[in-house]
Amino acid sequence: MRIFDTHAHYDDRAFNEDREELIASLKEKGVEAVTNIAVTINSSKVAVEYTKKYDFFYGTVGVHPSDAYKEKLEDIDVLRKLALANEKIVAIGEIGLDYHYDDTDKPMQKTWFEAQMDLARELKLPIVVHSRDAAKDTLDIMRASKAVDIGGVVHCYSYSKEQARDYLNMGYYFGIGGVLTFKNAKAIKEVVDYVPLDHIVLETDSPYLSPDPFRSKRNDSSRLPYVAAAIADIKQVPVEQVYEETWNNAHKLYRIKQ
Repeated sequence: MRIFDTHAHYDDRAFNEDREELIASLKEKGVEAVTNIAVTINSSKVAVEYTKKYDFFYGTVGVHPSDAYKEKLEDIDVLRKLALANEKIVAIGEIGLDYHYDDTDKPMQKTWFEAQMDLARELKLPIVVHSRDAAKDTLDIMRASKAVDIGGVVHCYSYSKEQARDYLNMGYYFGIGGVLTFKNAKAIKEVVDYVPLDHIVLETDSPYLSPDPFRSKRNDSSRLPYVAAAIADIKQVPVEQVYEETWNNAHKLYRIKQ
């Protein structure tokens, strides 16, 4: 069993009390690779530091749509320098659109999304896409920006099977995590049934979205076997196949040589 957690936030303050101990325990639980995902300029710097500190960690640099208001667009140059200086920075993310809150500055989010896709294209890196309550705009902007040529993953996919077809046609991977194990998660279960296993990667979004039976508790990479088991059940394949294929998919997504 080899697990690649393609999306975690171990710099989150939820891990402040036991971060070192927890990360040190992951390998013995089968977690052999983790990508720590950035959400701000500062967390991008931390992601770089984690790639140096932990031998099995990779990282991203990027500004999350909900955090874009805190940043200055000219600081994209900081992201560029961070990515160029470290080969273990494997993507630009987490970027995208989040319209969940009424006071969202949609034009600003769109500007950041487009600018960071341009950066990804320049650096020849994939993107980690966050899209929440923004299905149409996300696809429209990605098409206009020719995101099919960039490649990447739709993190915590939450839309319909029909919309999944659009991302699949662009060659994108689907990040599947704890939500799949929820009893009321009918839509994502239909998506997992529809999407070929060779386009699925495992993710936690730690410390968020713990799978059942840990729902509402702090999440970490060691809980991914619950997600893998749910995928195996839906796909009617051995769980070992899920581990192996998602391990390979993660390396293809992030263009990491095995």
